[in-house]
Amino acid sequence: MRENVAGRANVEDTPELEAYYAELDTLDAGALWTVANTIEPWEPVSRSHPMMWRYADLRGHVLRSLDLVTPERAGRRVVYLVNPGRKDVAAAVGWLYTGLQVMNPGEQASSHRHSSSALRFIMEGEGAYTVVDGHKITLGRNDFVLTPNGTWHEHGVSAEGTTCIWQDGLDIPLVNAMEANFFEVHPKLAQEVSFPVDDTSAIYAAPALHPTGGSWDKPHSPLLKYEWAPTYDSLRRYAAAAPGSPYDGALMRYVNPLTGGHVMPTIGAAMQLLRPGEATKAHRHTGSAVYQCAKGSGHSIIAGQRFDWSERDIFCIPSWAWHQHANASASEDAVLFQFNDLPVIESLGLYREEGA
Repeated sequence: MRENVAGRANVEDTPELEAYYAELDTLDAGALWTVANTIEPWEPVSRSHPMMWRYADLRGHVLRSLDLVTPERAGRRVVYLVNPGRKDVAAAVGWLYTGLQVMNPGEQASSHRHSSSALRFIMEGEGAYTVVDGHKITLGRNDFVLTPNGTWHEHGVSAEGTTCIWQDGLDIPLVNAMEANFFEVHPKLAQEVSFPVDDTSAIYAAPALHPTGGSWDKPHSPLLKYEWAPTYDSLRRYAAAAPGSPYDGALMRYVNPLTGGHVMPTIGAAMQLLRPGEATKAHRHTGSAVYQCAKGSGHSIIAGQRFDWSERDIFCIPSWAWHQHANASASEDAVLFQFNDLPVIESLGLYREEGA
């Protein structure tokens, strides 16, 4: 007898029912009531675990890859981060992938494009750059850059720079789940730079100002680089002028400057500031997120577990997990970068939030 078993309705098994299930199985079919609570749970049940990856533990392994493989052989030197509950799809949380990529001065990876959307968040080093559809973008610490799906892109470090490490964020698991992923290497391995260096920042980065003329009909933001200095300045101004969110402190979302919407159709991003000594209230919402501490230190309580973080540590929050944050310092700001799947959740009408 199997009554009230997880995933099964309150139906008592009988020899006749068991035979019925076996007959359906031979037809590659099944009885809905045997799986109803599993495929339609009362509330979201994430397979992802709350996780933290400490940069101090990972950095040496990331740098070691410099001696083990070349960009030409490996394509990209990346140590990717895996959630125990999502090993089958190589996800860090939910349907989001992340990893740490490293390059030496003078190196350049081959140009390529894919169906997955991607972003990079610069962690250390000088001289990093990305070329996206002919736009060369120079990158510094805590800068955030887009490589939207379908765009030709390549990464490198100038010969005058230093060894650089950045965090990659992609929706690879999501696109693979939809069986829609393509990958293509540029026929020339490297693309030509067709525009002035950092032109998208010059055109689109001015706050509250839009350029006249021209047109933009792509689903991603025309601004490809979001710099750290103006972002942090905006966060500090916001934190000084308004109380912000009781759950997230002074949180600001990166946006498409032309629409005010998310930066890409499948991946959103945000930066939040916790004032000295600030501790937020707990809440939960649908949608998964990967965080990196960009400044300061503190802790987050996720699904009842405490995770203490400092600069460059990475952690994740699964969908519908209760979470709250706290700044450990009484005198310094703590700043957290995050990327998430909220554009997908919101566009499908699936966003839901609940406060403690």
